[in-house]
Amino acid sequence: MGSSNTMKVGAIESFINWIESKVLDDHWSFDATVGYAEHKDLFMRNEMVCAKTLYNYLYKGILGIKAIDLPLVVRHSQRKSISRKHKRELGKSIELRDPNIETREEFGHWELDTVRGTKDKTDHVLISLLERKSRLYVALRCPSARATDVKETLHAWLNTFKDVNLACLCKTITADNGLEFSEISNLENEILSIYFARHYSAWKRGSNESIMVYFVDVYRKECQ
Repeated sequence: MGSSNTMKVGAIESFINWIESKVLDDHWSFDATVGYAEHKDLFMRNEMVCAKTLYNYLYKGILGIKAIDLPLVVRHSQRKSISRKHKRELGKSIELRDPNIETREEFGHWELDTVRGTKDKTDHVLISLLERKSRLYVALRCPSARATDVKETLHAWLNTFKDVNLACLCKTITADNGLEFSEISNLENEILSIYFARHYSAWKRGSNESIMVYFVDVYRKECQ
């Protein structure tokens, strides 16, 4: 008789096959794939497992993919369960963003993230910006991951648009709830709106999530 893990995987075979396809073909993370599947109701609750279970399967060699297929696996750490209550909210929720942005038919909606060369908060970082419609990618060098430096670097980039129509080039920016973004809401004006994805919802910024798979590895190698 097979192990309970093997039996469980057999019961969710369709879900596992879909996960492996998204990881290998589209370079999505486990968190992004599970979040997307839940949001779109692609599978029944008993036909899927959470991202943490997928990582456990990965480490045990049960899946048809390896850790090397998940370049962002270094971001995932085995941590004790933490309460999701009282999480910081840095600004307007992504739930308030115009749903039409999801269609990718209009230029000017950006996804924001940071890339760190090391875990030292004082070390220089890159600010990663990806425009949703065109997939135009912009990387800005920032002195550190401190909130003030991130805000000032982003502000300087936005100022480069002042001689053209900002309303056409940068209408919204969506970031996660990382502390490095705690001051960027101050950059909002009558043209630019800034939103923050929900906690544990990296899949809601899927465009940047995908391209970061490649960029993080290259940048960290350059910093070594």
